[in-house]
Amino acid sequence: MTEKRAYKRYPKEFKEEAVALVREQGYSIAQAAEAVGVTTTVLYKWKEKLEAQLEGTELSDDERDELKRLRKEVKELRMEKEILKKASAFFAKEMK
Repeated sequence: MTEKRAYKRYPKEFKEEAVALVREQGYSIAQAAEAVGVTTTVLYKWKEKLEAQLEGTELSDDERDELKRLRKEVKELRMEKEILKKASAFFAKEMK
């Protein structure tokens, strides 16, 4: 039986501090990764993501959460609109 691999999750603040070692304190990616106990690949991904967010090319976590919430709300409103449309058509037939 295959089990799903459990990946370790790190808090946002931890990721930001690890990237700050590279961006602000002049550590190399390898040095910073070793210092915080992650792989260089993971640190490269965190750095790219943070830089993309700072440049405005990627959504922040708050923006992503808001987008999910708004999409769910739009879906519900469309469903309600469709129900009201059908109900008004039904009652329009009954009035005749």
